[in-house]
This record gives sequence, structure tokens and C-alpha cells, in this order.
Amino acid sequence: MYALILAGGKGERLRPLTSDRPKPMIPLAGKPILEHQLQWLCGQGVTDVILLCGYLHKVVSSHFGDGSRLGLRIAYSVETEPLGRGGAFKKGFQLVPPDVPFVIGTNGDNITDQPLAPLVRSHRRTGAIATIMLAPVVSPFGIARMGGGSRIRGFEEKPPLPYWLNAGVYVLSREFFADLPDKGDHETTLFPRLAECSKLHGYRSRAYWKGIDTVKDLAEVEAYLRNRKP
Repeated sequence: MYALILAGGKGERLRPLTSDRPKPMIPLAGKPILEHQLQWLCGQGVTDVILLCGYLHKVVSSHFGDGSRLGLRIAYSVETEPLGRGGAFKKGFQLVPPDVPFVIGTNGDNITDQPLAPLVRSHRRTGAIATIMLAPVVSPFGIARMGGGSRIRGFEEKPPLPYWLNAGVYVLSREFFADLPDKGDHETTLFPRLAECSKLHGYRSRAYWKGIDTVKDLAEVEAYLRNRKP
């Protein structure tokens, strides 16, 4: 199974941590964020990974090399100019053999424990061109539970809300890449078109997931990684 990973983010909100490395290479519990994701993918049956790089790409390639240290085969698709996430996926897919029917796509700054097999089964069952892993939206604040009138009955600390977000983990059929823009973002161009023709599906996941955008996110994920059971 092949995976394409977006690994060229500049991580502006995490400076100065990203002054000398792409965002996915920020240390997390003793190793880069991206290394945690690669180990997860390897454990889910992925054998070949194409890292989609741009900003400070040599930091990525010098650390991971050919991937053999992690039990993977790693290749690199390097942008000479910014292509956007959709353009990066399209360029990187050129390195995927023609007999591969679908690939896993991920953002390189996510941490999750979600097994991939259920997503792949769902993708095959529905005939989707793209299947998105969805994670529940969690309130960043504590919520007041109200009684009659102005009476507060209690509080609920950061509860899940009745919405689902794009968790940046995808199962993508070959047709997906034919319609990608050479430059641009798949989430604002291709995903809406697929949704209109009922070829975009979602898999609701209750597994652990966290996208890393701030120093606070780094601390939360590091605490989770250190405390989770083997």
C-alpha cells in the first residue's frame, strides 16, 4: 500500500521552531512529528511512502533517507515552486506505479491511532473517489449547562460538538489525481466538485486524532504519547 504525505509546510504559527526545518520535522517526544506518522503507517500495512516536500526539503531527506530504517521504501517529490496541497499531491502521484488502485494521503502534521483498514473497506464499499477520515469537533472551552431561566446547572469541560472535521487522512482512488489542479488546494477545488456528484465520502472516527498547529498542541500530543498504553 502506498501513501503520499504532505511534508513541506512552513508552520508559520510555530516559529521559531520551524525556522530551520519544515513543520512535520518539529521534535515530538524525541522524534519528528513525521516519524511518528510514518511508524503509524508502517504498522497499518503501508510499504511505500512518497514525501511531498518543498520548504527545507533536505532536512526531511537527510533524516529519513530511503526509509529502510523504518521498514519502508521512501521516495521524494520536491517542489521547485509552491504548488499548493492539491498540486503537490498531483506531482507526487506521478511516482506511484500504474497498477496501484488507490493510495493513502495524509497531512504530515497529524497524529492519530485510527486503523486504516476500516477506511479502505468503506472506500471500496461506497465506490467513492475520495474518502476522508472525519474527527469530532471538540469545543475549546468549557460549556455551561443551563436550567430554567438563568440558572446554571453545571459545566462540561471541552465537550464534543455535533460536527465533524476533515482530519487530513484520505483514501484516494486514481481518478482523484486526474482532476487535481496543477497548482491549488484540493480542499477548495476538487473536494466540492466530488461532493456535488456524490463521490466524496466520510468515515467518522472516534480514534485519537490531533492536528498540530500550536505549541499547546505539541504539549498535548506529547503528553498523550508518553502516557498511552503500548
